[in-house]
Amino acid sequence: MSLRFGSRRVRGRIIWRPTACSNGSKTSSKVPPAWQTARAVASTPTAEKVLFPGALNSEFTNTLKFLTPSTNKAIPTYRVMDQSGRVLDKEVGVDTGEEEALALYKNMVCLSIMDLLMFEAQRQGRLSFYMVSAGEEGIAVGSASALSPADVIFCQYRESGVYMQRGFTLDDFMNQLFSNRKDAGLGRNMPVHYGSKKLNIHTISSTLATQIPHTAGAAYALKLQNMQQPDVPPRIAVCYFGEGAASEGDFHAALNIAATRQVPAIFICRNNGYAISTPTSDQYRGDGIASRGAGYGIDTLRVDGNDIFAVRRATKEARRLALENGGKPVLIEMMAYRVGHHSTSDDSFAYRQRVEVEDWKRRDNPITRLRKWLEGRNLWDEDKERELRSRQRKEILAAFDRAEKEKKPAIKHAFEDVWEHMTEEQKMHVEELKDILHRYPKEYDVEQHEGGVASLDELLQPKR
Repeated sequence: MSLRFGSRRVRGRIIWRPTACSNGSKTSSKVPPAWQTARAVASTPTAEKVLFPGALNSEFTNTLKFLTPSTNKAIPTYRVMDQSGRVLDKEVGVDTGEEEALALYKNMVCLSIMDLLMFEAQRQGRLSFYMVSAGEEGIAVGSASALSPADVIFCQYRESGVYMQRGFTLDDFMNQLFSNRKDAGLGRNMPVHYGSKKLNIHTISSTLATQIPHTAGAAYALKLQNMQQPDVPPRIAVCYFGEGAASEGDFHAALNIAATRQVPAIFICRNNGYAISTPTSDQYRGDGIASRGAGYGIDTLRVDGNDIFAVRRATKEARRLALENGGKPVLIEMMAYRVGHHSTSDDSFAYRQRVEVEDWKRRDNPITRLRKWLEGRNLWDEDKERELRSRQRKEILAAFDRAEKEKKPAIKHAFEDVWEHMTEEQKMHVEELKDILHRYPKEYDVEQHEGGVASLDELLQPKR
């Protein structure tokens, strides 16, 4: 199969997209869907391009030459400002007001402080598990700030910044981490597997890449909804995943479905260099994840994830494209470096040099880059930085203390939300659990749960 690419420059960047043209010499201004075109063509004796349904518009050649990816230039990486915080195109600017930039900066700082404190809390045995976002704060906070609150989001497990930017409070984070009675998930998920119906963010799943086909399906539903409800502002589905998840079959199936159904979705890949302990050099041989978008016929862009202004502008434009002509998918590969360990269960220095990590910390990261921009406009200084960090640290620790003191969810929740009504088999299980808890009171500390054993009796009472 031969791929030819066209490009369209949008405000100083290039979005790569497959070229669609007719059999004549002029490019068609409006190309019908591929399934319609494939059924309409017929080969002619003088055709200069392939008209087979499986590979339209490929020019015939009598030269035998294989495509050699290593000889092609790498897809460029879009950025707005350099590592020193200087805007590269003064005429275009940053598309972000000063007050909004300050708010984004404060959210990124808050996220980094929370990550540090929760990592230490896990090491103290007060939390069972945690994952930090160090080095990737700009991707999560920046992209979330450019979306509509009504857009439906599917995260992986390193998108705490998406939740924070959307309005997930410190208490919401801490209640989930401790799985206490105020946890929206009622203690059914392991730590950092947040979810919020109010914020239109689906609950995180540990299983790698499952959220990608979920996004394609949700986007198809939203496409139908957008068509049926023209008076309601259109919505899109947004998916976050790492480059390691892109090695799963779910990634390929999802992108193919999204492309063939032309659904309004943005697929955001956080390429941070490592899939747990596997570096990208052992994950793929091609040009990152962005090169795969073209293969599926999807508009694609690669972005500097340390540049929050580039992340925001790319996401805004991707959302516009996703809603264009009824909907289509867009893939954005956001480049970053995972400064922290994969999780509290990982020691990354077993597979990478400490000096490599320290070099990235010192050389470039999204927080320091935005701070340099703010300082260059006299919006920030060391005194404000010190006051911000001190205040946010106190607020995080206060929320931590409140959540740690709360009781665990009622035991009855272990049986609820499975069937609309309790089955006879479930009631037998409840009775059996009650018997065990009564017979071995020293083995099970049920008083830490709201309502104790008595909460199980509520399940056995007849419904009125």
